[in-house]
Amino acid sequence: MMDIHQILTLLPHRYPILLVDRVLEIETGKRIKALKNVTINEPFFMGHFPKHPVMPGVLMIEAMAQAAALLSFSTLGVAPDDKTVYYFAGFDGARF
Repeated sequence: MMDIHQILTLLPHRYPILLVDRVLEIETGKRIKALKNVTINEPFFMGHFPKHPVMPGVLMIEAMAQAAALLSFSTLGVAPDDKTVYYFAGFDGARF
């Protein structure tokens, strides 16, 4: 498990782009189960299918990329430093 304070030490993202609030489970090298608390007050809901709010797919993918980074750091036993930049390079077969 990982709380928001631990996440903030590993990811450079901050509000409104930080899309992982908590890690519920990590199976090192295999899988991660993370949580993002979403409310109707999120700014993207006002314009993304008004009257039928849907979290945009690109934000869902970003949340998965952030969770994947946390899984990678856990698996490799490393933490990023201020001199290192990590980029999300691709996502195959995304469907919504």
